[in-house]
Amino acid sequence: MHRRTLLTGFAGGLVAAGAAPAFAAADRRILHVRPGDSVQAAVDAVDGPGWTIVVHPGTYREVVKVPARAVGLFLRGLTRDPRDTVIVYDNANGTPKPDGSGTYGTAGSATFTSAAPGLTVRDLTLANDWLRADHPEITGTQAVAAYTYGDRTRFENVRLLAHQDTLFVDTTALDAFDRQYFRHCHIEGDVDFVFGRATAVFEECHFRTLARDVDFTPKGMVFAPSTARANPYGILAVRCRITSGAEDGAYKLARPWVPSYETTARPSLVVRETRIGPGIDAVAPYTNMREAHPWQSMRFAEYRNTGPGAAVPVPENRPQLTRDQVRSHTKETYLGDWRPGA
Repeated sequence: MHRRTLLTGFAGGLVAAGAAPAFAAADRRILHVRPGDSVQAAVDAVDGPGWTIVVHPGTYREVVKVPARAVGLFLRGLTRDPRDTVIVYDNANGTPKPDGSGTYGTAGSATFTSAAPGLTVRDLTLANDWLRADHPEITGTQAVAAYTYGDRTRFENVRLLAHQDTLFVDTTALDAFDRQYFRHCHIEGDVDFVFGRATAVFEECHFRTLARDVDFTPKGMVFAPSTARANPYGILAVRCRITSGAEDGAYKLARPWVPSYETTARPSLVVRETRIGPGIDAVAPYTNMREAHPWQSMRFAEYRNTGPGAAVPVPENRPQLTRDQVRSHTKETYLGDWRPGA
């Protein structure tokens, strides 16, 4: 419940949406966004592939939507510290739209949305600071920081901050297996805060579960994959760490999400060589979202995890991959012919 204190950007520069457009550099393919400018205005100025938008230190309170035409867009903070540059807004699923046409819905609540293939985001913070306590009248409490659904999407050294449904890794269509790659990212939230149907690889990332002032457990889940049955690869976390601001055992590692619009989904999650702190329930790390789709019938597995939250007191509750099986669950197998950073 301390989100707003986490969002102080460099020098506290607050930038309103709808301000003047950013200025292009001399080569006409680099746009700089400075305090007083709008990130969305810079995105709107992108008229084809291969552009770079450099966002200078400050806190930019606006919604940013990157269209599919912005192929290969590179969005980055000016400094290497992602805390210096923050893009934040506060819509939730149940927030009424200003035009009276209804509420935003989960995907529509996102502070940052991208449909652009080949997107790279680096060195900044994307956040949704909507708080349940501020809006007891709203029951649709999903509030997304980033919603991405383009193939070859890459995030590096990015902070993703929210509470419920922080990061939505989706695909452009139900029959598409779009690939997304996250490296050295910090992702925090409480309920299902990494979720979706994309083929998504998280390498050396930090997942942080938040404290919640509720009298029930589990207080939340880290992952909620909704992988298509035909897709052999869902979410992979490798050499990551999972820590918690809540008490020991208060969180589950994952639960499967089988959406009403795709009831044939068979969610897939592999967590390997990851340090799992005591905030995760080691006895029963998985749970169901709906009893009709038990987690045991899904593709959940682990390999050589460490830490108190990775203990295996009840083996049937923690499926483990063999050395032969784990060879199919690497960054290379999940991403195929795409080699981000190569």
